[in-house]
Amino acid sequence: MRARRRFLSLAALAAFLVLPPVDAAVPTTIDVHRDANCGCCKKWIAHLEQNGFKVIDHVEADMSAVKQKLGVAPRLASCHTAVINGKFVEGHVPAEQIRQLSERNDLVGVAVPGMPAGSPGMEGDGVSHAYQVIGLTIGGEDRVVANYPAK
Repeated sequence: MRARRRFLSLAALAAFLVLPPVDAAVPTTIDVHRDANCGCCKKWIAHLEQNGFKVIDHVEADMSAVKQKLGVAPRLASCHTAVINGKFVEGHVPAEQIRQLSERNDLVGVAVPGMPAGSPGMEGDGVSHAYQVIGLTIGGEDRVVANYPAK
């Protein structure tokens, strides 16, 4: 009995030392820059948190300066701007495209221009417009990375 217990203890120790650690779902951190009075920005932050992101919320006095500093072209502008792994996320981009951005070495950021009804943070009143998620390439060209139809 004693030898069996010792064997099981050694087997457990060996398994602990050999097996890789279980990867607890560590949330991905994203920095969100927004105006203090924007309600849809807060709803978009809630969307990110519900999808496993850890949000660092930065309330800004001059969002135009933030966008310019991060290289967000005016044609891609929306209300809030985020940064993840050195890339920008402009506007109401769904969490799925933010995750895919890390796999796209050809893109410096993604955007949902304007504030389309039905996009994350812009839900309500049963209205949903079609919209696109646009990726900005390193060369400055726009690429459609996702289409969302009206519902």
